[in-house]
Amino acid sequence: MSKPHILIGIAGGTASGKTSVANLIYEGVQDCQEVVMIAQDSYYADLSHLPPAERALHNFDHPDAFDADLLFEQMSAGMRGESFEMPTYDHKTHSRKPETVTITPHKVFLLEGILILSDPRLRELMDIRVFIDTDADVRLIRRLRRDIKERARTVDSVLEQYERYVMPMHHQFVEPSKRHADIVIPHGAENKVGVDLLMTKIRALTT
Repeated sequence: MSKPHILIGIAGGTASGKTSVANLIYEGVQDCQEVVMIAQDSYYADLSHLPPAERALHNFDHPDAFDADLLFEQMSAGMRGESFEMPTYDHKTHSRKPETVTITPHKVFLLEGILILSDPRLRELMDIRVFIDTDADVRLIRRLRRDIKERARTVDSVLEQYERYVMPMHHQFVEPSKRHADIVIPHGAENKVGVDLLMTKIRALTT
């Protein structure tokens, strides 16, 4: 017997392939149930009260960087079949945008983010907990390409942030959260067997 609403958490290090796996799931189950994707990045705390120079020095890889209470409240609402207003975030200015996105009731919620398995409240809501396990050098290369192209960063700024915050926080918070996963998928979307097994489980929950 299927549940009315299902929450699937997809965690992993920065640029590990979380979004790619979420997209594969979205495309794979779209034919049988309604699916919506939610990014933890949308719930970064607003830093507009700080000078721009200070915002850039913020640790965005620590759990405190996110509005965890709002994320939990809205995922709880989704599991109750309620609509909510998801925030939007500008990574170039490190501030929350005034616009929100209305999320209506859906059958399947795909929540992806680096630290979603670190929050016991979110873990309790999840029906499936997934961790994407990708080598550090691959993640760094992907992070460089993404931040330079999409977030107007320089190579030096990306590397400095990675060394100062991203790597230490990964070891302190992200990697330990892997033990809470039901499914660990090495290599992300490239792991067709792992993704297919995950899809089989999702279809079992939605039919």
